[in-house]
Amino acid sequence: MKISGVDIRPGNIIEYEGGIWRAVKIQHTQPGKGGAYMQVEMKNLIDGRKNNVRFRSAETVERVRLDTKDFQFLFRDGEALTFMDKDNYEQITLDAGILGDAAAFLQDGMDVVLELYDERPISVELPSTIEAMIVEADAVVKGQTASSSYKPAILDNGVRVMVPPHIGAGTKIVVDVYEQTYVRRAD
Repeated sequence: MKISGVDIRPGNIIEYEGGIWRAVKIQHTQPGKGGAYMQVEMKNLIDGRKNNVRFRSAETVERVRLDTKDFQFLFRDGEALTFMDKDNYEQITLDAGILGDAAAFLQDGMDVVLELYDERPISVELPSTIEAMIVEADAVVKGQTASSSYKPAILDNGVRVMVPPHIGAGTKIVVDVYEQTYVRRAD
């Protein structure tokens, strides 16, 4: 499906110069002279490269629809991640680099969504938030609770996040997977 260059939105998957790209950030610019254009920061879904491209309203790009399939994460073996298709129980192994920093948040048995292009997995979508246990947190400095300051804490998966002063080690919290930030205390 062809769309105008100024109709690109964050999250759109487009075909550009023979590659498959995800629009990460967009900025619509209307200079004093000349035509308006859309500045698009894109990430290549095959090799991870980033690119900034200007699209004018007269330009069109091919919008790509990816197939999605439900998978379950089974285990990690070094940099290899093994997932199972929830429909036919077939297993596939992917490199941890496909997930980037979010790979640290994978938990055994976690349900994920794989995005496929021509039957080839190109990205893995985790739940937006997960529960994690804090294993180490700095002590509260007296008087620090008066301001809205945060302190560093280390989760059971080794990821470091900033948490409110009243949260201590042994507390279960909800963490935003992609922002790697504290959301709230777990129930």
